[in-house]
This record gives sequence, C-alpha cells and structure tokens, in this order.
Amino acid sequence: MAGRLLALNALSLLLAISVGFVWFELSESRWSGLAFGLVVGLLLSTWLTRRALRPLRSLFRALQSLIDGYRNDDFSVGLHWQGNDELADLVAAHTRLGHTLREQRLELAQRELLLDSMVQHSPVAMLLAVQDGPVVFANLAARRLISDGRKLEGQALQRLLPRVRAELAEALQAGVDTLISLPGAGGEHEDEQFQLLIRQFRLNGRIHLLYSLRRLTPELRRQEVNTWKKVIRVMSHEMNNTLGPIRSVARSGQELLRRQDYARLNEVLDLIGERAEHLDRFLRGYAQFAKLPLPRLGWVRLEDLLEPLSNQFGCHLRLDAEARDAQVQIDQVQLEQALSNLIKNATEAGSPLDQVELGASAATHCWRIWVVDRGSGMGEEVMQRALMPFYSTKRSGTGLGLALVREIVEAHRGKLQLRQREGGGLEVEIELPRDPDAG
Repeated sequence: MAGRLLALNALSLLLAISVGFVWFELSESRWSGLAFGLVVGLLLSTWLTRRALRPLRSLFRALQSLIDGYRNDDFSVGLHWQGNDELADLVAAHTRLGHTLREQRLELAQRELLLDSMVQHSPVAMLLAVQDGPVVFANLAARRLISDGRKLEGQALQRLLPRVRAELAEALQAGVDTLISLPGAGGEHEDEQFQLLIRQFRLNGRIHLLYSLRRLTPELRRQEVNTWKKVIRVMSHEMNNTLGPIRSVARSGQELLRRQDYARLNEVLDLIGERAEHLDRFLRGYAQFAKLPLPRLGWVRLEDLLEPLSNQFGCHLRLDAEARDAQVQIDQVQLEQALSNLIKNATEAGSPLDQVELGASAATHCWRIWVVDRGSGMGEEVMQRALMPFYSTKRSGTGLGLALVREIVEAHRGKLQLRQREGGGLEVEIELPRDPDAG
C-alpha cells in the first residue's frame, strides 16, 4: 500500500512538471507555468489518492461492523480481500479470530445448556435472588416447593414468602443455615426434613443470595437402618464387656468357695455387683429414650420453668414481657430435662457459661424457647445427623442427648430447630404451640 501511494504521487509530480513546462512554452511566463503545474499536480494527486484509498475505507467500515457483531455475539459476518498485501494478512487474522470465537461460543452455549439441564432437574431446590430484590433463577424443584410449579423469576422474594409454608418462610427470612420440617411435604400425613443452606456472593456488582433446600428424609431413613445396626453392635459390645468379667469373677468365687476361702469372697461379690450396676446404668439410659412416657401436661409459668435452670447452671436468662407471665401446658419434668441437655451440650461445645443464653419469647401461634451459645457449632454434615439417635461426635457420648430432646419436644406437639449463629456458635430453638390440642 505504501509503495502504491508513493508511485501515484510520483506520477502526479511528473505530470505536474510536464504540464508546467508545456504551459511555460505556450505562455512564456515562468510563474504562471509553475502555478498551473502545481495546481494540476495537486488535483491529480488528490484524485488518485482518494481512488486508491476507497477500497481501504470500505475495508475499515467492514472491520468496524465485524467488531460490532462480535460484541453482540454475532459471528456470521465474514471478510474477503483481493490481493496479497498487509491488508490481506489483517483480513486473514480477523477471519481466524472469528472462527475461534464462533467455536468457543458454540462450546460455551452447549455447556450452559448442559448445566441448565442438570440444575433444572436436580432434586435440590435452588433459588437465586438479588439481596432485597427479585428472584433471578429458580429450578423446577424450587418452583414445585414454593409456587406449585409456577414461574418465580422477576418476583420479589419478600412478596413470595406469604404464599409458602410458614416454616419455610420463617427459615428463608432468618437467613441462616438450618434444618426444617415441612408438614405434608412427603404425603398427606407425612412430614419431610429439609436442610436449608444460604450462600452470599457478588454478581455484576450486586449482592446475590443462593438458597438451596435438600430433602433429607430418604437419607434419614437409610440412617435409621444403620442406626439400629449400630445400636445392636453397641449393646452387644457393652454387654460382653460386662458379662465377660462377671463370668470370670463368678468362676473365681466358685474356686474360693471350694477352698473355703471366705475372706476374699466379699471382694468377688462387690466386683460382680459393680459390673452389674454399670450395665444397669447403661441399659437404663437407653431404656429412657426407648420408653419415654407420654407427657403429663400441666400449666406452668415460663419464668418458673426457666429461672431455676438459669440459676442452676449459671447461664444468662432473657424473657420478653409477654413470655415472662405466660403459662404453657407442658410436662415440666420432661422440658427441664430437655433444656438441661441443651445447656450441657452448649458448655461441652466449648462455650463459656456467660455466653450461654436461655430465653423465651412470644410468637403468633407458639412460644419460642431457645438456648444459644458461642461454642464450636456444627459442621454441615454433623448438623444433618445431629438429631439421629446414637449419633455422637464425642468419644464417650451416647448420641441420645439431642435425640431425646427432639422426642420430648415432638411429644409436646412442638418443633426443634438447629441454626448456625453468625460469629460462631449454635442456636437451638424449641417451638411449643399455645394450644397443644391444636398442634
């Protein structure tokens, strides 16, 4: 291109000199011939340069259109250039770039289609919403669970909450990971357990919240079978550890009787009694869970239930005005046992007693009693199994503490919920209905 322009300008200059010389011969005027030659040379150079650059301007316009197409994800436009120069190399480079971008776009579209298909048909209900804003995405499971299959995108989450189950709406509003039970979700008379996980991240400069609800009921049923197997192994192990020494000591006692060595016989009998008492305590602990009696309901003031526990353990007590004078229909002995287990769990989790809080407040249809702490909390896997009988992370634990609490609460037609606390620790909340007969 540079050579072509140089040749055109040289030709223009040569023609201008020729015209100027002819004019000088005809007019015999040096200056007029020079001026006429310059004018003719300038006009001719301008015309030739514009004509030479016309295809180049067309190419630049085509390149601009091509780049605009790339911005709009349109890779169908192509370029063609006749010649074998630098511009041909530029067009070839853009052609290769368009081909590469087109292949990458196709691959990305296929991956997005596959990912969308997997997410849409996932059994985990997933909902993505802008913080304090509309729902951006909801898969099929979320639509079925929240709006009977209707579209959720574009609707404000706060406006959707009054239309969902009260337990789910409350968990979504709380904004923390928790386990919830939805009545009737598994059938007409069957409750289902769900794990709610909430994650926050920034997308396109705005804070988004991702809610995922995973159905735990099938897993809990499998865990139930495994639990019974574990119970059998634990009880068999404990009984063998007790009965084995008793048999050995009993044979030693028979040998002492044969030798008439009565002095050491009391020592043998004491050892048999000690091992039998240990086995009795072990079996009574499991029998207490298996044969939990129905609650003997009576009217008890919430303050009379909670204040003695606060004084006994030395934890902080907080009651709102309505709960302080409220009366609930409960089995006081069973509820005291359940709350004692929760406070002990809080201290065993490493929380100082001055950061353990026992409290109660009034809600629309229930009374809420809670125990919160600043201990080590629970990981996601532990929280999923925490309410399973005989599951324990403690070396010497029986795994009956939280399971017994749950049995007591559900016997009172209440609900038990576990939540992680911001800043560390755990919140365990008990909901007791104002009218136990209504459940």
